[in-house]
Amino acid sequence: MAEADTRFRHETERLILRDWQDEDWTRFWDGTNTPAVMRWLGGVCDGDKRQAAQDRLLSYEREHGHTFWCVERKEDGAILGFCGLKRCNQKGGPIGMMEVGWRLREDAWGKGYAKEAAIASLDLAFDRFGADEVIALTVEGNTPSWGLMIRLGMERREDLDFPNDDFDPESGTIIVYSIDRGDWALLNG
Repeated sequence: MAEADTRFRHETERLILRDWQDEDWTRFWDGTNTPAVMRWLGGVCDGDKRQAAQDRLLSYEREHGHTFWCVERKEDGAILGFCGLKRCNQKGGPIGMMEVGWRLREDAWGKGYAKEAAIASLDLAFDRFGADEVIALTVEGNTPSWGLMIRLGMERREDLDFPNDDFDPESGTIIVYSIDRGDWALLNG
């Protein structure tokens, strides 16, 4: 008897959110490890930082059943970046809360891909993974990121902001947005 495929795969109109495959990493880093993409994420990563990030993403899947999944464009199979869910593990942050996050390569910006993938991820957070509330993290200077959080219906949670200079040494603060199950259902019901 054949073993059931347990790999994660979720499709939207234009995208596939799925588990990582070994061959994805080179394309992912080629597209996203740029000064513009990494501007608010601590800067371009060297080989050690890239490997540590990969190891963390894969560990989230093993430990929690979800991660920041690989985002593939259906039209041409291009790896656009990642989007998905993890448990917050940022030093000083709301440890353990369900977190939605995304990172897309520059040529995928402004086309609605991040919103499409984030909506799918939030649906999964509440419907499949049983979250009561989901947070998103960014820094004040990253207006496109928190702008998307607002467009998703998330609200600013200054009570959850925390000091951390991993992403933006100048501000030294990570800001938090959140949405709960009830508000998500009202906005998307």
